Amino acid sequence: MRDVVLANLPEGYEEIMDFGMISYVVPLSVVPKTYNGHPLMYASLADQKNHMALYLMCLYTHNEDMGWFEERYAASGKKLDMGKSCVRFKKLDDLPLDLIGEVIGMTPMERYVSFYEEARANYTPRKREKKAAAK
Repeated sequence: MRDVVLANLPEGYEEIMDFGMISYVVPLSVVPKTYNGHPLMYASLADQKNHMALYLMCLYTHNEDMGWFEERYAASGKKLDMGKSCVRFKKLDDLPLDLIGEVIGMTPMERYVSFYEEARANYTPRKREKKAAAK
């Protein structure tokens, strides 16, 4: 899986270890101020207790591509097991590696950064309501 990611990763992203995962990120030198102080995650590989996971933040941040991905995945004949951004799998044969490579390669870093900046500009934090003091 790592070979597929590295072979298709657009220019500028870095491979690092973050949150215990092999992560492909926008370097802090490009976007130094992030919501959590970590580099912006583009994709990550993780080994979970019952499965492995490929986190595709590049799809999650741009929902217009999600339907395309799901259709192409179904057309591959493979069963999609996906959360909001993670594709869960037990072995590499469970994945359409050509599609994964295509997804990894489809968002240049400048475009991904613009998605992030637009989302942050439009973000309005929810106000937490204070519980009425007990009398």
